[in-house]
Amino acid sequence: MKTNSFILLLTTAAATSAFAALSSVGPDYQRPSVAPSAAFRDLPADSSAWKVAAPADAVDRGAWWKIYGDDVLNDLEARALAANQDLRATMARVDEARAAAGLARGSYFPDLSLNSSVSRERTSQTTDNVFPQSETTTYRAALGASWEIDLFGRVRRQVESARAEAEASTANLESVRLSLTAEVAANYFSLRGLGAEVKLVADGVGIRRQTLRLINSRRGLGAATDFDVARAETELASTEAESAAVSNRYSAVQNALAVLVGESASAFQIPAAGATLRAEPPGIPAGLPSQLLERRPDIAAAERALVASNARIGVAKGAFFPAISLTGGAGWASGDIDRLANSDSKLWSIGPSLYLPIFRGGRNKANLERSRAAYDEAVAIYRQQVLVAFREVQDALTATRLLTDQSAAQSRALASARHAGELAQKRYDSGFVNLLEVLDAQRTVLTTERASAQLAAQRLNTSVALVKAIGGDWSASDQKVAMLR
Repeated sequence: MKTNSFILLLTTAAATSAFAALSSVGPDYQRPSVAPSAAFRDLPADSSAWKVAAPADAVDRGAWWKIYGDDVLNDLEARALAANQDLRATMARVDEARAAAGLARGSYFPDLSLNSSVSRERTSQTTDNVFPQSETTTYRAALGASWEIDLFGRVRRQVESARAEAEASTANLESVRLSLTAEVAANYFSLRGLGAEVKLVADGVGIRRQTLRLINSRRGLGAATDFDVARAETELASTEAESAAVSNRYSAVQNALAVLVGESASAFQIPAAGATLRAEPPGIPAGLPSQLLERRPDIAAAERALVASNARIGVAKGAFFPAISLTGGAGWASGDIDRLANSDSKLWSIGPSLYLPIFRGGRNKANLERSRAAYDEAVAIYRQQVLVAFREVQDALTATRLLTDQSAAQSRALASARHAGELAQKRYDSGFVNLLEVLDAQRTVLTTERASAQLAAQRLNTSVALVKAIGGDWSASDQKVAMLR
């Protein structure tokens, strides 16, 4: 064996790698069972006819917010996806996890290194040496290799774990992106609802000021009392205080939106064009429970973390088995640099090494038990995530149905309140009732109008929650689907 020894080493490594891939210590991953859910409540009678595309967590979630047809919202979502710092941090973690997976994959291959050196040595004349007090110079250039033979699949399990962690990180990115876009939409609709309230309360302040002026005029004519003026002034001051409170809440939500889109709160402002709320939120299909498991990126992340935890059991179990490595090297060494490349200057070495754990004070056993306990924890987390997902969809479906009923009742209440306010004003102008009845009717109208604005924003936010609960856009194409009403 001469210069071909190094090639033999690599050939032996490749052959042994193929053999090693046939077996791996530790359990192979099996998806844990979860409690089945037959169907969601509060679905339309024809929900069984829904034919939703079958997306997985890796597909694009789609620009689902465009179903609301709001250009301001579309712009905010684009700005958030481009500049949100939490999203950027998550992207960096994905790159980190992918690099870690690449690092683990590197263990499949031999380590190759080029070692070049020049050394000068002088021997001692006071030692028993064949060549006392000699000086030598050695030039060396060698290529070294070392490789662990993965006979029992420990390295394979490490790679499997790292790959699953990278996939979990990617799923987490999709989950963060979905949560971000949902939070932007929810804050935007809340802001629009508060904007409607700000306008309503401001209009109420104007009405109460006009009422106060009218009462003062009537008092000058002897048709109103000081008590009427005091009541009108109290109502005006209370409405002005409420106007300041609503404006403060509007500012706080607007500042929260600024952070989501990655901008300074002091320079961020929503255009006035986004002040009008839609009367009806768009209909959204909820799909089936089995499809939910495929769509939710957070469930996918939990399952991939489970895969990684399962593979780490194999890594821990592999510590009980021997570790066999091959090392070798080939190159040239000479005391004369001009003769370094000569055939007589060639050198090589090759040899296996064996590591067999005999006694480690129970550390390998404890590590295996810890890995199994971590797997049991991951199973519980995965099943809990599935239950939470079903609950979130059910909450959103129930809220969608009940808020629709509430909206219909609220519309009737608002129409009645406005009609009662008109009648009270006419009766007061005719002298049939006192001012208290008018002020009470005005207060009822304002309260009902604000409740209607809050309900409209809540219905839109509930539709956003349902989009998030079902995992984002339900189709990767412009396919027509049944709509939940």
